[in-house]
Amino acid sequence: MSIELYEKARKLGTKDYKASISKGRYPYLPVLDDIIDKDFIVSDVNLGLVDIPLDRVVGTGSAGRTQAFASNFMPLMERNTEFASKWSALCDAHINEGIRDAIKVYEYMNYYYVVEGNKRVSVLKFYDADSIPAFVTRKIPKLTDDEEVKIYYEFMDFNRKTGVNFIWFTHEGSFKRLIDAVSSAPKHGGRLDEASVTSEVSSAGDSADGTGSAIRQDYSKIWSDDTILELKAAYRRFARSFKKKGGEHLENITTGDAFLAFIELEGFDAVSDMSLDEMQEAITSMWQEFLVINEQYMVNLSLDPPEEKKNVISQLLTPKPSSSKPLKVAFIYDRDPVQSDWLYSHELGRNHIKEVFGDRINTLKITTAATEEDAISAIEELIENEKVEVIFTTTTRLVDASLKCAIKYPDVKILNCSLNTSHRYIRTYYARVYEAKFLSGMVAGSLTRTNKIGYLADYPIFGITANINAFALGAKMVNPYAKVYLKWSTLKETESNEEIYRDFYNEGIDFVSDQDLITPNKASRRFGMYQVTDQSIVNMSIATYNWGIMYERLINMIMNGGWDSDSMDKESKPINYWWGFTAGVVDIILSEKVPAGTRRLVDTMRELMREGRLHTFDGEVYSQAGELVSDSGLDIEDIIKMNWLVENVEGSIPEIQELDDKAKQIVEMKGVNKGTEE
Repeated sequence: MSIELYEKARKLGTKDYKASISKGRYPYLPVLDDIIDKDFIVSDVNLGLVDIPLDRVVGTGSAGRTQAFASNFMPLMERNTEFASKWSALCDAHINEGIRDAIKVYEYMNYYYVVEGNKRVSVLKFYDADSIPAFVTRKIPKLTDDEEVKIYYEFMDFNRKTGVNFIWFTHEGSFKRLIDAVSSAPKHGGRLDEASVTSEVSSAGDSADGTGSAIRQDYSKIWSDDTILELKAAYRRFARSFKKKGGEHLENITTGDAFLAFIELEGFDAVSDMSLDEMQEAITSMWQEFLVINEQYMVNLSLDPPEEKKNVISQLLTPKPSSSKPLKVAFIYDRDPVQSDWLYSHELGRNHIKEVFGDRINTLKITTAATEEDAISAIEELIENEKVEVIFTTTTRLVDASLKCAIKYPDVKILNCSLNTSHRYIRTYYARVYEAKFLSGMVAGSLTRTNKIGYLADYPIFGITANINAFALGAKMVNPYAKVYLKWSTLKETESNEEIYRDFYNEGIDFVSDQDLITPNKASRRFGMYQVTDQSIVNMSIATYNWGIMYERLINMIMNGGWDSDSMDKESKPINYWWGFTAGVVDIILSEKVPAGTRRLVDTMRELMREGRLHTFDGEVYSQAGELVSDSGLDIEDIIKMNWLVENVEGSIPEIQELDDKAKQIVEMKGVNKGTEE
């Protein structure tokens, strides 16, 4: 019986061997001695006796028996060899009582290389076992700027805190995201109030090579044993379901990457409670999300409104909205628009489309979506009871709620106002207001007498850094001595904006760029770019968002059947609409107090931008450190992901731990500089 099983295993090995040869790959087990440079290893750490995941066991420590196995650990030796007899005996032992003896391995970059026990690994892999006990010695590489090495250092910290070793990610910050997702789950997750510290002890202190020379590793436990068991069980069910759907054929996404996206969407408690069938159904529902991750989060940017083209087939199947059957469009706000200049500008946009489309459109609004749960409930109510067809969620913090509902209701068009968001089920929209900020900076740079200009920003998220840098470049363009002094209104230690304003004045700053519009229920002159004097505030310019124009064009596209055409044109990748001067979505308003010469200059520059002949970040661009970032201008993707400041900005981008609680929530989702927070 066992020799017949050996033949089956050998056929699997031979098949893998031939496939490797045909693809030009090494056909045997990888050898750790051939992979690592000993000078690159800073220390060996003894992890003791650990249950290790078999799918991470990929090779052997030294050449030895490597050619007895194909790269999938299946045997290659003939059936009449001593090797085959021993393999078969191990197979019998596993069937009768289970393989109990621990193997010895080296762990390097979260892969395991066998020092002793290759045949035990082979047998258990043949039976598709999940794990095997092993005495583990970790080989720690030097910390470099290589992304994989940095991820590995994050893994080691995660492993120290949790003891979990069966999951791996391909993006920095993912292990922290997993800790947050599991720790915040009230039912199956949670975090221990005080981390208990234990030292893992192995038999006789052996290292993998038997020398006993490895340093020992201490663990600080942040999760209970029950939480770890729930995580492991959920991960195993997910891995089986993901593989069945075809996840193993996605080259750029690990099962861990997909699992993290899954629990961030569904919640760890919900995932823990899912049966295998429920999990398979949920994975199928969000399969497009996994494809987006596999494509390395690639996003199609629409920088100008698409050419209006009517989809005749779509219009035949879905007649155009009319007064008898208007298009139902809803706007979701996380609070009343009168409390926020940002939301108020979107409310003006909603009123604009009511005027433009008249009785062909019916708009609704929700002003109480303060939490993700509130937003999901509101969206479900709008779809199921009000039969809403298009939903605009107007803040970044609503992106997760938008995504969850979009997966549940694929026929409803849901758009979120955010930048650099890569989700296939929703589209996002944003305005290139940095173009108007550039012109506002020109005004400030030409008027300042002290060469000190203030800039008050709120959230360090995608788009905001582009605004700051564009403003500073505009000031520098007309005044090479102008400096922009950056402050943030969302820092923990900041008592109030009044404190910031006093600092600006005391530092000799004579012009300040502040919030873009008036907050209706907190009327103040401190908006746009204004002059600071010892007597009053003098408003000079305002960079404006014309959301009504964007909403009008997006709804026209939907009404004309262009939504589906745009999707086909973009090859089924996430679509971000990021429009600016060329689309009429941003503009700048100048005060009559701005000198005529400066007004003419701004008008000329604005016209060049509208024609697409002038771009804000053209030419040489230097960072604060004096480094040349680009000698010919920045690409649009570089502008989106900008996490640095230009040379004439004084200040810095805060780390997440420096922000207040509200800001942390937003920066966790869309921050340019998330940092780490213990």
